[in-house]
Amino acid sequence: MTKLSHRMSLALMAFLLSSVAWADDPIYTGFFSNTAVKGYDTVSYFQGDGVPLEGDSDYSTRWRGANWEFESQANLDLFLADPERYAPQYGGYCAWATADGRLVSADPLVYAMVDGKLYLNYNDDVQETWDTDRPGFIASADAQYPDLVDLD
Repeated sequence: MTKLSHRMSLALMAFLLSSVAWADDPIYTGFFSNTAVKGYDTVSYFQGDGVPLEGDSDYSTRWRGANWEFESQANLDLFLADPERYAPQYGGYCAWATADGRLVSADPLVYAMVDGKLYLNYNDDVQETWDTDRPGFIASADAQYPDLVDLD
């Protein structure tokens, strides 16, 4: 094995190990960011017409190891008062994949509100599948999520 291929093997192993550690995070932020919900204001899903608004780093907080951004101080204050109410279920991971025992990224523009809770999915096709049995997928994901992440 050449020095270059050995270094590449070590780099690949480091990358794979780091992605395993990433998967255990309770909040999905992606590889190159520490911002939850790709910077969208999670409180905005619950207001007005329910269309998500992009957050602003001037109105941000840290919760469960991730940065959360909001479009206004008022929305930040609402989140700070009750983050569990406004945070997406399963830390913003795809609700359908979580039901299948996997942590997969989600698109903040592919979402559903169910019983006052925010659920994100990977894409429109996945959400279509999730929509076929929302209660069943929610029950399964509720059971699986705590075992998939480090909530401590």
